[in-house]
Amino acid sequence: MPTQEDQRRELSAFLRSRRERLTPDDVGLPRTGRRRTPGLRREELALLAGISATWYTYLEQGRDIRVSDQVLDALAATLRLDRHERGHLFQLAGHAPVAKAVQPEPLAAEVAAIPLLLQPSPAYIINGTYDVLSHNRAAEELFPNLIAVGGRGPNFARWVFLEPAARDVLIDWEHEARGLLARLRTLAARHPGDARYDELVDELKTGSQEVRSWWPRYDVQSRHGGRKRLRCPGREVADFAYTAFHLAEDPEQTLVIYSDEQEAEAVKLPDRT
Repeated sequence: MPTQEDQRRELSAFLRSRRERLTPDDVGLPRTGRRRTPGLRREELALLAGISATWYTYLEQGRDIRVSDQVLDALAATLRLDRHERGHLFQLAGHAPVAKAVQPEPLAAEVAAIPLLLQPSPAYIINGTYDVLSHNRAAEELFPNLIAVGGRGPNFARWVFLEPAARDVLIDWEHEARGLLARLRTLAARHPGDARYDELVDELKTGSQEVRSWWPRYDVQSRHGGRKRLRCPGREVADFAYTAFHLAEDPEQTLVIYSDEQEAEAVKLPDRT
């Protein structure tokens, strides 16, 4: 179970990672003297945010101090955080509700059947730790070796980082892998103390040099739809659109549906004019 000290350490690392990404040129400050560290100095960031340099230093050092919404807003604006990063900042600072660590509910049979009804479109349902709870045959064919054997359930994050076939199927593997890891960090921050996230991240770090390198960057991102270039079973590359639907029974259970963009464009909607 993480302590408040663990949470403050996470907040400290996140602030430092974002401060080091900004340069004086980014914020209109003159360059003065040689810099020993990347990014803005703590004093510069505090000045731009309108807070005490000493107080900000204590915050980034992980000291036990209280912070207001106004200060967090000022820091988010100065650090140029997007809305996902801002939410992550408030989460780490204890200004957002934390999901309780509970035993995941089993997937209802009628919900598990949804991907089967969507055949031939590849579809699957995942939970917050990317365990694949249900899938159809088209998904199994599109993502080879995703469906595990030998008693261990399939997991999409493990497949992306630890399955060699993933780098062949995902044409833009690094972009997709970075995005997935950022979404995993966002979910993990909402569940401090949930051992499932810690165990998954530890496993990914052990098996993937990229995870060991990228995890300390503190990238965050919410689950969303989008587009991917995938190598299909016939070995041709196709553009896919994918859509993510959060289930009403459990918002962290997500139905993901893929459609070939060429096929989607061929479907004509009725003219409502």
